[in-house]
Order: sequence, then structure tokens, then C-alpha cells
Amino acid sequence: MNKQYPPIPIVSFVGHSNTGKTTLIEKLVPELARLGLDVGTIKHDVHGFDIDVPGKDSWRHKQAGAKRTIIASPKKLALIQDTDHDLSLEELAVYFRGLNLILTEGYMREGKYKVEVFRPEVHSEPLCQGDENLIALVSDTTLDLGVPRFRTGDVAGLASF
Repeated sequence: MNKQYPPIPIVSFVGHSNTGKTTLIEKLVPELARLGLDVGTIKHDVHGFDIDVPGKDSWRHKQAGAKRTIIASPKKLALIQDTDHDLSLEELAVYFRGLNLILTEGYMREGKYKVEVFRPEVHSEPLCQGDENLIALVSDTTLDLGVPRFRTGDVAGLASF
């Protein structure tokens, strides 16, 4: 019998390029851990990427036809699997069983809770204005989108939210 796991809350950090999404997540993860949460992250890459190295053993396993390859060491592991579509957050969440929270960078169109990181010097308009899934704004502006606004340095406030 398969064990049923409760759904893990997912919060997507969205915004234009170079607004500080990665830096914010990088600071937020340890703050959430300090609050006792086990956090996982997912970075969406629309351009594609490759972490396997031609000629290495794991690469050779995939080339031989393995549908899924895991390279594991005493300190970490990596899963390499080809996909035929852009996996949804629900499909990816199965890899995060046992965690309390998943933070994503990107996935703006997934219909999950969103925190927009907005800097007017990068772009003149926020992306999520009027989005019903927007739960917070991170910006040093006085912009009011009808959701709580946190200054870019207020990582503790955002983590407590």
C-alpha cells in the first residue's frame, strides 16, 4: 500500500530578470530553516540545461537507454531523467516528500501562490498586478498591489509571513 503524503505548500517567486529573485531565495531559505522549516527549491529554466558530462559513467548509463539515472555520493545525489514536456509543479513536488515548503523561481503561469520581486529600475510595471494568486510584493517602492509589501532587505518579515 502506498503511503499518502499531504500536499506541500508551494510559493513561486516571480518577476522580471535581474530583479533579485535568486538572491532573495538564497537569503530566505536559511531564515525559514531557522524557523524550523525544511525547505526545497525549484528553479524553472525555459532555455534548457544539462548537468551530465559526456563520457562520465552516469552519462553512459543514460546513453545506454536508462530512463532515469541517479548519481549518488555520501553527501548528495542528482537525478537525471529526460522529459517529454515541461513538468508541472505537482509533478515535481513528488521529489520533495517530507519537506514543509517548496519555493520556486519562475513558474508564473502555474496558478500557485506568488511573491513578486519588483524593481522599477529594471522594469516599469509589475508582472502580477491583478493576479489573484499574488500574496506578497517585495519592493523598495511604495507601490500598492493590495497585498502585503516587504522591503528587499526584510527577509525575516517575509519568512514570518
